[in-house]
Parts: sequence; structure tokens; C-alpha cells
Amino acid sequence: MAGWPTLKGIIPATVCPMNERFEIDEDSLENYIKWITRFRIGGLAVNVDTGEGPHLFPEERVRVLRIVSDVVKGKVPIIAGLPARFTAEAVKLAREAKEAGADALLVFPIPAFIGGDSSEVVYRYHKAIAEGADMPLVAFQLQPALGGINYDEETISKLLSIEHVIALKEASFDARRFSDTLRILRSAPRKISLLTGNDNFIFESLVLGADGALIGFGTIGTDLLVEMYELIQRKRYAEAKEIADRLQPLADVIFAPPVRRYRARLKEALVMLGVIEHAYVRPPLLPVSEEERERIRRALKEAGIL
Repeated sequence: MAGWPTLKGIIPATVCPMNERFEIDEDSLENYIKWITRFRIGGLAVNVDTGEGPHLFPEERVRVLRIVSDVVKGKVPIIAGLPARFTAEAVKLAREAKEAGADALLVFPIPAFIGGDSSEVVYRYHKAIAEGADMPLVAFQLQPALGGINYDEETISKLLSIEHVIALKEASFDARRFSDTLRILRSAPRKISLLTGNDNFIFESLVLGADGALIGFGTIGTDLLVEMYELIQRKRYAEAKEIADRLQPLADVIFAPPVRRYRARLKEALVMLGVIEHAYVRPPLLPVSEEERERIRRALKEAGIL
């Protein structure tokens, strides 16, 4: 619809800096957002999985959005994570996110999506949010290891029938499923952006036809990812592949098993780069070990980032 953002390019999923009391470090957050918006990004994803959105109180998510919105000042769209438990709560949180400065919502899968009537449940949940908040939505196909669900073709088709759904983030970490999802979107009667969330094959996703990448890995090596994306748009694949080959070993370290620990690893990397002050993650998430910290440092150096 008119006035709604077209989502494309590199959209970093931002972290949420915290202090030793596991509270939001507002000064560090502000400085971090100033740093990342220096790059030619296509937007910012805030309060999503990378930013511990599901582990924040609702009022904290609003505060984070206000801080980010004050820094961004409309220069790029802000996509807010929407983790909820049930429909009425989702609508309430969506309205709060809109009021706090979000331009679109990334709708997290919820446990109710798992079951025999999941297609209709998924559709009605998104439809209620769309009607209740009147905001652009990004549907979210997320690997089960991170608490998500993979949608079948019927479910995706139903989601695309909701005019507020302007994009789908595909984060199954499965190349075949990604390709199948891309095929479904390309056969839709209107343009729907496909944003890869597959940090394990970012380059390949973009070459295959993803419109952009909404990814946690986008918060480090951001300038290189932007350069890679722009090279792919100009069909300079060999040069883009050189950047991909340089970054992939770092991505493999950040997203090594257990994948849930990637948030802590990203924060450690940002501390090493001098972007944020501390790498604290909110319990029950765990900090990384000294051995793992050294692997991150080595990977950053080998990628030429540190």
C-alpha cells in the first residue's frame, strides 16, 4: 500500500547492549545504532531474536524502539520484533510498537502455530494483527531449533492473501526450503519481498533471488555485507563471492552449535570491535567461554574485520 516501505538490502538484526545487572545499557544502545546507521543498510530489525526481544519486558521493547527511532529519524525503516503469546496480546504490543516508532513488524511464530489446524491459526493471527494495528507485516519462517516453525505452501499462500504482509523472512537454514519458499512468493499475484535469515548461506540466498537479508550476522561486517549485496545487484558475482568466502568462516563461528548462543557471540564480537561496552546477555542465556571468545577473535582477524 502507498507509503509502506519496500524492504530490501542488508537489514541488520540489532543486539541489545546490557549492563552487569542485565538491564538495557541505553547509552551503549544509542552509540551502537549511530555506528550501524553509517552504512548503506536497507533498514534495522529491532527487538528481534538477535536483540533478545523475546526476553525483554514489553515496556523495555517500547523503550528500545523509542531510542532507536530518535537516532534513526526516519532515514531507514525500523522493523520491530513482535513476540507474543496470544492474539489479543499481539495486537496490543503491535499498537505499542507502532506508537513507539516502528515502521513494520516481524511477526514471531508462537507455540499455537504447531498443530493440525496450523494453517488457519497462522492466517487468523496475522490477519488480526494487520487489522488491529494497520501496519506492514513481515511473516517469519524460523527454524524449530530457535523456537520457530516451517510453513507449508497452503499457509504461505494464505499469509500472502493479507495485504499488510509485505515480506517474508525465511530462516529455515535449509537451502531446499528456501528455494521452495522463493518459488511460492514469485508466483504470488503481487510483489512480496523475500528476506533471507539464513546466516549460513547469505550469498547464495541473494544470488538465487532474495530481495535482501534480515540477519543477525548483519550486525558485524556490515559494510562488507552491503558491498556484497550491491555487487550481486550489479551481477558482479565473482567479486561478491570473494567477500562471501571471506565472511563465511566468521559466520560459521558465530552460528556454531548450540545456535542459541549466537547472540552472546555477536555481542562478544562487537565488544572486540569497540562498538558496545559489554557482552552481557540476559539469563537464562549463557555467556561464552574463554576458549570460544578466542575463536571469535581469531575469526574476526582472519576476516580482516579486527
